[in-house]
Amino acid sequence: MTLQNTKDLKKQVAPFEKATTKESVWQIINTVGPFIILWYLGYVSLSVSYWLALVPIILAAGFLVRIFIIFHDCTHHSFFKSRRLNRIIGTFTGVLTLFPFDQWGHDHAVHHATSGNLDKRGTGDIWTLTVDEYLAAPLRLRLAYRFYRNPFVMFVLGPIYVFLLKNRFNRKGARQKERNNTYLTNILILVLAALLCWAIGWQSFLFVQGTIFMISGAAGIWLFYVQHTFEDSYFEEDKDWEYVKAAVEGSSFYKLPKILQWVTGNIGFHHVHHLSPRVPNYKLEEAHNNTLPLKNVPTITLATSLKSLRFRLWDEKNKNFVTFKDVKHLMKNSVPAQVKTEL
Repeated sequence: MTLQNTKDLKKQVAPFEKATTKESVWQIINTVGPFIILWYLGYVSLSVSYWLALVPIILAAGFLVRIFIIFHDCTHHSFFKSRRLNRIIGTFTGVLTLFPFDQWGHDHAVHHATSGNLDKRGTGDIWTLTVDEYLAAPLRLRLAYRFYRNPFVMFVLGPIYVFLLKNRFNRKGARQKERNNTYLTNILILVLAALLCWAIGWQSFLFVQGTIFMISGAAGIWLFYVQHTFEDSYFEEDKDWEYVKAAVEGSSFYKLPKILQWVTGNIGFHHVHHLSPRVPNYKLEEAHNNTLPLKNVPTITLATSLKSLRFRLWDEKNKNFVTFKDVKHLMKNSVPAQVKTEL
């Protein structure tokens, strides 16, 4: 893809960058409303059967994923035309999803600006080592990396760490406005949890909210993981890194069944989102369908996406992800290489 092509591609997507207030308001209504109703039905169903309660709880988890997409758009200031309205709705949905608006927005903006850049890893992304880095690493680091990349750790323990621990504290160097937003979010989460525990009992609250949290959290991390971890992704050193290439070649088109596409707020059109974060989620499909060069982006399906669980290391020589098994035979004869990131 030439420089001129990349400029043209951004211009072609630009018309879809305008938020529509009517569509945004309707999405809040058809997402937050059903979530609250399903949450309540999950609680009521507990008096009949725990298994029966799982039906509305699982559905509520899906709607919480959709609420997160609204929050996500607000942090990009793409959900509403008004920055103030994005901030208000973003803070509210951040309480429901357990994410501070300013803190997550900062880290996610860094992710967009550095995705696929081998020299700027470490903020808002999945920990990824190259083959050479892994071979050069001491045993304790290789074990830590294997532990981190274990599916149970990533998709079960991961949500607990990311949602309940990491985002409760301000990052080093955060400005006062960001710090205050984190404090406000934490206070509102505690107040809401306390009120619900008082109203329905802490056991019922933990069962309903805890189950919703674990299901939606695992789904959220899976979506983020699979849309950047596919065999022929894009990673380059800073001198060769290009934003548009990182967007369209390093972010997949996750082609989901229509119902799952709706629940996940079209985030499967991740290549469009990375190309232009100002496109609201309800216009991502339209932007994809009306931008001819985007028809050839990396595409994965539910079936093929499962293969990504095997991809653990980036092979700089062959420009693809490989498994631990692929590099096992290199361990005995490996030559230490310079580790390029601060690990």
